[in-house]
Amino acid sequence: MITNSPDGQEFIQGIFKINDSFGEPPLLCSFPYPSSAVALEPSVVIKLSKEKFLTLLRENFDIHLRLDQVLCQRLRYKSMVLSEISFYDPEHRITSLLNYLKADSADQGKRQDVVINEVYVVPFTRQQLADMSGLRVETVIRTVKRMEEDGKLKLVGRKITL
Repeated sequence: MITNSPDGQEFIQGIFKINDSFGEPPLLCSFPYPSSAVALEPSVVIKLSKEKFLTLLRENFDIHLRLDQVLCQRLRYKSMVLSEISFYDPEHRITSLLNYLKADSADQGKRQDVVINEVYVVPFTRQQLADMSGLRVETVIRTVKRMEEDGKLKLVGRKITL
């Protein structure tokens, strides 16, 4: 899910995985969705009308509660990102983002494509990390290299590992 600034800079609002939902806020609050979605791999997207969405929530408390939990986790993530962008230097921002992504991967059942022998392999490009952290890609590249030199992470080929 991405938002573009007036000057064309992309900011990644969120990355969704298989079976994740997105786009609920406008259905609940009746406003145009402020972001765009881009599939990074072949995907099936199921569109649900506002009427059907609200009926689904009304008739299925368990689904309603799970949606509330999902939205709460998204608010937590947004709060973390906002604090990082507002207060901290690039290394701290990247470290916090990588730690969040690693913890999120563990919460998702240790997806095999990103966790090998308890080592987290970051599945995102430097550009995507920049777009998630509000940094320029050049800053991410320099900071990641410095973090590797300091032993805070490892680079295996072009992949960042923790």
